[in-house]
Amino acid sequence: MSRTVDIVLSPADAADSTSVRRAALAAAGLSPDDVARVRVVKRSIDARARPPRIQLRVEIGADVEPHARVAPLALPNVAGRPIVMIVGSGPAGLFAALRSIYLGFRPIIFERGKDVRARRHDLAALTQRHVVDPDSNYCFGEGGAGTYSDGKLYTRSSKRGDVASILGALVQFGASPDILVDAHPHIGTNKLPSIITAIRSAIIEAGGEVRFGARVVDIIVRDDSVQGVLLASGEEIAGTRLILATGHSARDIFSLLATKGIAIERKDFALGVRVEHPQSIIDGIRYHCDARDPYLPPASYNAVEQVDGRGVYAFCMCPGGIIAPCATSPGEIVTNGWSPSKRNNRFANSGVVVEIPKGDDRDPLSGVDYQRRIEQAAWRAGGQTQVAPAQRMVDFVTGRASSSLPDCSYTPGIVSHRLDELLPKEVARRLQVALRAFDRKMKGYLTNEAVLVAVESRTSSPVRIPRNADTLEHPQIRGLFPCGEGAGYAGGIVSAAIDGERCATECAKLAR
Repeated sequence: MSRTVDIVLSPADAADSTSVRRAALAAAGLSPDDVARVRVVKRSIDARARPPRIQLRVEIGADVEPHARVAPLALPNVAGRPIVMIVGSGPAGLFAALRSIYLGFRPIIFERGKDVRARRHDLAALTQRHVVDPDSNYCFGEGGAGTYSDGKLYTRSSKRGDVASILGALVQFGASPDILVDAHPHIGTNKLPSIITAIRSAIIEAGGEVRFGARVVDIIVRDDSVQGVLLASGEEIAGTRLILATGHSARDIFSLLATKGIAIERKDFALGVRVEHPQSIIDGIRYHCDARDPYLPPASYNAVEQVDGRGVYAFCMCPGGIIAPCATSPGEIVTNGWSPSKRNNRFANSGVVVEIPKGDDRDPLSGVDYQRRIEQAAWRAGGQTQVAPAQRMVDFVTGRASSSLPDCSYTPGIVSHRLDELLPKEVARRLQVALRAFDRKMKGYLTNEAVLVAVESRTSSPVRIPRNADTLEHPQIRGLFPCGEGAGYAGGIVSAAIDGERCATECAKLAR
């Protein structure tokens, strides 16, 4: 029989197992001499306290395991079983494949990009030589955008699926068990490649297939039913179940569907900039300190403001992080952020973006066109390379050019440019208002030590591919299951993985 208690400790005591045990037993009214074991089941930081405190939920009992138990992975062999075609090897595609195997189907994943190891060379070419490979970059390749874009696992999708099972699977494949405990779990870009490789190996060992450099250029449809896919190589693959999990930047797939008369819809998205501060400034704001306690992680923040009827919010905040070049085609600049597992870089960055509503626009691709125009303008402003236009924060808010720029983690480099003249007026003005409001909530946030780097435009897909609410199947095409971020139904690693599992479950029910 076990019981659970909540305790609050200093960061140093929370990092010491003896102190945790002593405090937990005292909270439970037990003697330190009682034969009982303890396990932390939840950990979070109360940054409102001065100094900050660590909140722990602790399980106590004679039979309590010192660490969370995760059921061992046991995949059946599905060689020779009916196939499920999956386009995209991001978290939606990978977890759709795993669930398909559990359900007795043989997944074949078609990935336009390269495996994680080969993909690194293309990222280096992008970062160092400004060469964009349209099939292998930060967005396309094994593991999808999440592999090299941080690995944050915080989600609000618990009502749509079992978050714990997703986190447990990631632990099975090599993630730290800490992700089962932390309120805002994080894996880190340096750790994700080995986890993704392990998932791929498990899929292949179970009889599934993962094909790289396999860009889908057509979906073969007859009598309003999926009959297969056509690859760029000219090869046709026959199949009647297709999970479309391409990610939010697969613009060619959106165009393909529109050309074929397969219904897609414009949806809301957001666009803005990457904001980078020295991490020490964010630590001081959030932890109310001159120097961060070494037992505390680099601080993060959330911020949101309504400006003239549109939300402006911080997105994908990366403490101890790096701004990355995430263009998927030549002639554009796109930024994103990531952190290593230790979050030990000296900068903190976050997307700060403005909602772009779909309004009454009936053109399903108009949001893509909106993104593209601004990304291309940023590329021209940066000198037609991956050097990004940037501006100090106070200069941006007050509408003056920056005569110099601070150090920045964005490796291709930054160049001074008036972002209030580069961005659409509806975006620039709302950002200016919101940044002032953020400073009222986080004193010291508005500073010229911070730099804004353009453009943060791929927060989510500007397109939704419709599907039936119950079967998750496209209402027009039998056997087509729009899935994950690219279809407009997820917003991060965990929610995409959950959606992949759901689509695979419904796909398996399809009678053929």
